[in-house]
Amino acid sequence: MTRTEPATDGIQGYLRQLTPQARARLLAEVERLRICGDRTPGMHAMLADLRKEFGKETQSPDRLDTAARHFFQPLEPFLLGRAPEQARDGRISRASLTSIWDLIRNDLMQSAATAFADEIKRFVAGNKQHEAAQATRTFQSKALKYLEGVLASAHGTEQTRARLAFYTSLRGTFGDLLKMLCVLKARDALAEFDKGLPAKIGDFVGGPFDKTRTALDALAARHGDALPFALTLVARRLKSPWQLIRLATKTVESKDAAEIAAAPYAVSVTMVLDQVDEKVAALRDDLRTKRAPLAKDILRQIYDMEYALRVRIDLTDASEWGRRLDAAMKAVSDLLSGEQQTLPGGLQHVLGSRALKRHDSVLGQLTWLAWKCRDALTDGAAYCRQLVWSPQKSHR
Repeated sequence: MTRTEPATDGIQGYLRQLTPQARARLLAEVERLRICGDRTPGMHAMLADLRKEFGKETQSPDRLDTAARHFFQPLEPFLLGRAPEQARDGRISRASLTSIWDLIRNDLMQSAATAFADEIKRFVAGNKQHEAAQATRTFQSKALKYLEGVLASAHGTEQTRARLAFYTSLRGTFGDLLKMLCVLKARDALAEFDKGLPAKIGDFVGGPFDKTRTALDALAARHGDALPFALTLVARRLKSPWQLIRLATKTVESKDAAEIAAAPYAVSVTMVLDQVDEKVAALRDDLRTKRAPLAKDILRQIYDMEYALRVRIDLTDASEWGRRLDAAMKAVSDLLSGEQQTLPGGLQHVLGSRALKRHDSVLGQLTWLAWKCRDALTDGAAYCRQLVWSPQKSHR
C-alpha cells in the first residue's frame, strides 16, 4: 500500500457519510477553492471522486451554465483568479460567480431566471446572437433593480448575506456582489470608455495620457463608483501596468505620499500595489510548482514595480502605501530565502541574480538621479511662487 492510499480511503469514507445534496455543495465549494489557487492536501482526490459522481469531468472549472456566462459577461475584464477577499479595487473574484448566480437563480429571482435561461438556450441554439444579447440586457436590468431594492434596507442586506453564505463559505463574496451591481449599473459607460482606449499604450505620457485622463474625468462625473473598474481597463492596455500611478503622480508637484493620496485618481497607486500583491502570489505558486523560468520573469516585474513606486513617491514607514510595499517585498525576500536553502552550500539560486534588479544598473541610477533633479527644480519653482505671491513684509 502506498502512502497516498490511506488518505484517499479516508476521503472516500468521509464523502460516503454525506448526503448527495451535501456532496454536490461540497463539489461547488472545492471547485471555488481550486479557482482561488488553494492547494490543500487531498483536494485533487476529493475533486476526482465528486466529479465522477456528478459527471463534472468535462465541465468548466467555474461551473457556469450558458445563461450565467451571458449574464456575467460585462464582468469578464475584471475577473481575478484569487479568493474574493483578495479581489481589491476594480477586481472581482471569479470564484464568487457561481454562488452569486445560485443566489439569483434559486432564491431571489427563481421564475425570472428560469425564463431567462430558457430564452438564452433557445437563442443560442438558433444562433440568434442579437436576440440573446437583448434578453441578457433585459435580465441584467431586472436583476440590478431587484437587488438594489433588496439591499436598500439593513434587513434586506443581512438577509442577502445569510442566503449567500448558504452557497459558499468564501469570505468577500458579498463584496463581489456589490461590485457586480456597480459594473452592471455603469455597463454602457464602461463599454464606451473601453472602446475609446487605444489597443496598446506603450508609454503612458503625452497624447495617450491626456486622452485617457479626459475620458476618465467624463466617466467619473457620471459613475464615480465605477472609476476603479475604468482604471482596470486602462491597466489592461498598458505595456507596463505600473504606469497607472502616473494618473496620480503627474497631477501633484511633489513626491510626498500624503499629497499624492489627496490627489484625484490616488486609487491608481493602491491598485498598482494590488498588482504587486498579485505578482507575489503568482511568484509563490510558481516556486511551489518549481517553474523557475516563470518565477524569474515575475520577480523581474516585481522589482520593476517596486522601483517605479519608490522613485515617484516618498514611501516612508508612516505611509500606508509604504507599509504595504515593504510587506510585499518582505514576502518576496522570505520566498527567495526559502528557495536558496534548498540548494547545496556555496551555490547561488538563479532568482538571486542582481541582473533581475534592472534599476541597480547604470541606466537605473541615472533615472533615479533625473527624478531627484526634477524634484529639486520643482521645489525651487514652488519656493519662487511663494515669494512672488506672498504678501510683502515691511522692513524696518
